[in-house]
Amino acid sequence: MTQLTAIFKSSDTTFNHSKTSLNSFAPRLLAWFTKNGRHDLPWQQHQTDTPNPYIVWLSEVMLQQTQVTTVLPYFARFMTSFPTVQDLAAAEWDAVAEHWAGLGYYARARNLHKGAKQLVAVIEETGDFPQTLEGWEAISGVGPSTAGAIMAMGLHHYGVICDGNVKRVLTRWAAINGDITKSATTKELWALAKRLTPIENSGLFAQAMMDMGATLCTRRKPACLLCPLQADCLAHAQNREEDYPVKAKKQPKPSKFSNALLIQNKNAEILWVQRPDNGIWGGLWSLPLEFIEKIEGNGKGKIAAKQTEAFDKKSLKVASNEKVYEAEFTTAEQIINKWLDKNKLVATAINKTLLDDVPIKHSLTHFHWYLTRQLLILNTEQSQELTTALQAAQININWLNADNAQATLGLPRAMVKILE
Repeated sequence: MTQLTAIFKSSDTTFNHSKTSLNSFAPRLLAWFTKNGRHDLPWQQHQTDTPNPYIVWLSEVMLQQTQVTTVLPYFARFMTSFPTVQDLAAAEWDAVAEHWAGLGYYARARNLHKGAKQLVAVIEETGDFPQTLEGWEAISGVGPSTAGAIMAMGLHHYGVICDGNVKRVLTRWAAINGDITKSATTKELWALAKRLTPIENSGLFAQAMMDMGATLCTRRKPACLLCPLQADCLAHAQNREEDYPVKAKKQPKPSKFSNALLIQNKNAEILWVQRPDNGIWGGLWSLPLEFIEKIEGNGKGKIAAKQTEAFDKKSLKVASNEKVYEAEFTTAEQIINKWLDKNKLVATAINKTLLDDVPIKHSLTHFHWYLTRQLLILNTEQSQELTTALQAAQININWLNADNAQATLGLPRAMVKILE
C-alpha cells in the first residue's frame, strides 16, 4: 500500500492518508502561505501582536457566501462609520441597513446588529470580548466555523475553521465522497479539519486554508500545479478535482412574479415602505409589491404572452408555492392593495411599451423573482389618504425620489435594479 492510498485511524476516525501525510499537511500549507498567500487584507490579524476580534467577527460575517472583492468596500465603509463594536451596537438599524444594502443575505446584517449589542453586554460584564468558543457561539449568527475563525485569528487562541473553502480543499485532498450537505459528511470534515489544524499558529493555518480555497483550490479549474498539497491529493491523483465536493443535485428554483409599484405623489416622490424584520429583505426599504398569480410549467397563465417570452424558460418549470406568497405579502402591501381596489386605481407600465413590461429578474437563494415596474401617480388628497392609512397601522414609510432613496435608505439590490 502506497503512502497516497494508505489509511490512518486516529481514535474513532479513519482518515484516507498516512500519518506522515497528515502531519506534513500544515507545514506545507504554511510554507506556501508565507510566500504566496494574501497578507494585505484589511481584516487580517496574523501580523498583529494585539489582534482585534471585532474586525475578524465583522469580516467573517460579511464573507459568508460572499467574495472578498465584493466585501472590501463594504468592510471599509463599516469600519469608517462603526470603528468599534460599541459604535455598531449604538447605531440605529436604518444606518446599519443602509451600510449593508446590496451585500445580500440580509439576515446577516440583523444578526450583526443584534450580536454587537450582545458583545457590548459581555464586555461590560467581563471587561473583554468572549474568550471561549462557546462564548462566541452564543452570539447571534455565529456558528462553529465563524467562532473558530474568531478564536484563531481574532484572539490568537486555538481555533478550527471548516467553511465552504475549507470543505472544498479537504474533500479533494482526502477524496471524501459523502454529500457535504449531510451531517455524517460534516462530522467527517470537522474531524479532519481538527486533525490537521496545528495547536500553535492555528490563526495562520486558518488564513492559509482560506487562501488555498480562494486562490488555488477554486471551484472551477483549480491551479493544481501550484498547490503545495498536490503530491498526496487523492482527487488530483484520480484526475477528478472538479468532482469534489460531492453535493446532491439542486432542485430547480421556483419562480414568482410581482409588480413593483412606483407610487408617486405630486412632487414626483416615490412611496417606500420598510419591510418587517422577518422574511426577505428584513428591515430594508422596498417599493410596494403586487403579486401576480403564479405561472404553471408551460408558461401559460395570467401574464401576457409578451412578458413570458422574456422569462428564463428553465425558471418556469417550477411554479411558486402559494404559501410563499402568503408569508411574504406584508401588512403594508395588503393595506396598499386594498386601498387601490377601494379607489379603483391601477398601476400601469411606465411608457406603455413592450420593454417596460419585461420583468427584471432577481435571483435569491430559494427562488427567482421577476419584478415588473408599474407606475401610479396620485394627487395630493390620494397620497395623504394612503399615508394616513399606512401610518395608522404603524408602517414606516418614506416619500423620496430615486436618488435620495438610494442615498439615504437601505435598499435591496433588486430595488436598485428597478431604479436603474
